[in-house]
Amino acid sequence: MSRIFSTLKRHALRTLLSFCILAFFIAHTTGASRWHFIDDLELMTYDTRLRMTMTGTHNNDIVIVDIDEKSLSQIGRWPWKRNVVAKLMNQLFDTYKINLLGLDIVFAEPDESSGLHIMEQLAETQFKDQPTFKTTLDSLKPNLDYDQLFADSLNFRRIILGYSFDYRGNTHAGVLPTPVFNKAATEKAQQEYGVGLIEANGYVANLPIFQDNVVSAGHFNVIPDGDGIVRRVPMLNAYNGELYESLSLAMARVILSEPFVEFGTVEASGYHSVEYLRLGSLKIPVDNYLRALVPYQGEPGLFTYVSAVDVLNGNIAPDILKNKIVLLGTTAQGLLDLRPTPVAGVYPGVEIHATLLSGLLGERIMQNPVYATAMEIMLLLSIGVVMIIILPIFSPLLAMGGTIIVILFMFWLNVRIWEELRLIFPLASTSLLMLSLFLFNMSYGYLVETRRKKQLANRFGEYVPKELVDEMSKDPSLNLSMESENREMTVLFSDVRGFTTISEGLSPKELSTLMNAYLSPMTEIIHEYRGTIDKYMGDAIMAFWGAPLHDAQHATHAIEAGLKMLKRLDEIQASFQARGWPPIKIGVGLSTGIMSVGNMGSSFRMAYTVLGDAVNLGSRLEGITKQYGVSFVVSENTCKAAPDYLYRELDYVRVKGKDKPVGIFEPLCLRSEALQQVLLELALYEQALKQYRQQQWTLAQQAFTRLYEQYPERKLYKVYLERIDYFQQNPPTEAWDGVYTFTTK
Repeated sequence: MSRIFSTLKRHALRTLLSFCILAFFIAHTTGASRWHFIDDLELMTYDTRLRMTMTGTHNNDIVIVDIDEKSLSQIGRWPWKRNVVAKLMNQLFDTYKINLLGLDIVFAEPDESSGLHIMEQLAETQFKDQPTFKTTLDSLKPNLDYDQLFADSLNFRRIILGYSFDYRGNTHAGVLPTPVFNKAATEKAQQEYGVGLIEANGYVANLPIFQDNVVSAGHFNVIPDGDGIVRRVPMLNAYNGELYESLSLAMARVILSEPFVEFGTVEASGYHSVEYLRLGSLKIPVDNYLRALVPYQGEPGLFTYVSAVDVLNGNIAPDILKNKIVLLGTTAQGLLDLRPTPVAGVYPGVEIHATLLSGLLGERIMQNPVYATAMEIMLLLSIGVVMIIILPIFSPLLAMGGTIIVILFMFWLNVRIWEELRLIFPLASTSLLMLSLFLFNMSYGYLVETRRKKQLANRFGEYVPKELVDEMSKDPSLNLSMESENREMTVLFSDVRGFTTISEGLSPKELSTLMNAYLSPMTEIIHEYRGTIDKYMGDAIMAFWGAPLHDAQHATHAIEAGLKMLKRLDEIQASFQARGWPPIKIGVGLSTGIMSVGNMGSSFRMAYTVLGDAVNLGSRLEGITKQYGVSFVVSENTCKAAPDYLYRELDYVRVKGKDKPVGIFEPLCLRSEALQQVLLELALYEQALKQYRQQQWTLAQQAFTRLYEQYPERKLYKVYLERIDYFQQNPPTEAWDGVYTFTTK
């Protein structure tokens, strides 16, 4: 818990901005502010889940009689004469014995195509004195009154007429059926249950002669969502304060022999809401506007289609229509009953109603429960808070992987709930929240890291390699500072021997080129082993390990760098010789100890550097390398800090400027890599050095002579022979401790 609080504190601004993002989504979900792009994304995720879970099952119980292009080409353009439609009704019920017929068409105007009304006018005017004309007309009238013929074909049959509400204009044509809920019941639903109504201004309904001869009628309005896609159909539509049922609901009610539609309500903690409509034991899930989601099962064609002209001509096999639920509609493009849906850009309106009716009877209507909003808020809060806490801790790769896995898991779980429970829970807001928090944190982290890296580069870029700057920038907890502090560190000094002589034999340009060719690989090696360049002093290099980043292996890294520098120098000598340059030899001195490191200098110029006795010792050790004929000298503290290396003890000395003597050593190689010959030489040398310090001059002289004869290139052995020769002539005092004092740097 303390780590969580420290993380939030360290990333206070990022955390605050992340909570602002979370508040943005909470405000949308609660309705405090609506953001259309989230709603649009939710519709897209709904369509995706719908298409993923479609079964594509063909429904054999519902048949669509199609006023298709074939029917229009043979019978003529729509609307057909009512006597033709009457014949179609008779064929369906008398010949094919269908169970129920729903009409996705409306008959709002009288059919005067027979000319009957003209002949009646003639009978009252020009032919009023001719009884024969009137008698003949009366005998022909039953066959010429097409509306009556059609009304007669409707009577005593299970037929549901269709009609349309007008939401924009103020059209009033035909007559509406009896409403399902009167004004009092509608007002109660609004006041007690908070029902939102889809209110129409007018209607285009069927003529009274037709409406009076059918069981019922239902509206066939489909209202698309904001993106123009038809996903829902209003089960109940309001007009003049009363509620009227849809075509599919009216057909379901007749099939189930249920005289009434009831509201199914949910009550919790004083909250009342209509969650479904009830037809007896059948529940029809609806939203707050009494709309039901169309349970699309696939692309158009999942119902049996028969051409209307084939029904009229009796060309349909009887078993296709017998006892079936039939919808009469059109797929002809010119009749404008084709709709965009989530499963197809062009979908027949009549099949939408067939699909909805099939879903009602099969109880396959998806439900968006009233508690979905509360669950969405809880999900947003829980996921949001967790991500706000952990994203600053995680690496970009881990954060990206975790975010993707959680989003995929949420999607999978959502689809499973959809399939198993037929419940719809919002998906877009939680997914978008996770994505937004991830992108924000990664962008913020990148920008802050870039800024921090730039700051570190400005502070340390000229001292340390780019890799260390990257490492420092990745850990804000380091809190790196250039203020002075004491640390145990290791310092390195290297210098070119005889540089004055070398410089005198070269032109200024050649000298500059030579120094660049020498200093560049030396610097690369120091950076490779995590060293910090302090400064270049002409031909000399000063570097240190252990700052600005702490380095527990500072002594080891410094020795590795020193050995690598000497090896690399041998490698580049050939290229120097090819250019006509003189060979270069260097001395390297290392010292380990407590040093003061930080930005130091004056008000005119500052530098990030190290100071202290251990630093001065390092400089002195580099200077005395040539006294012993070696290239690399380290202090005894360095040896203790890097025990994995094999050393040759050089001497016990008191350097200029220091009273306390120190042991000095030459690093040779890793102990694990030492050759047997080297170990034998060291054993003989250590015995000789012990005899020297015990003032056993004869024995020591014999040992060093033997070593010098075997290794004449070792100046060290000659140095000790000269000292022994001196001490034999000038014996030291009894207080002599074996320390050799240097009086020069």
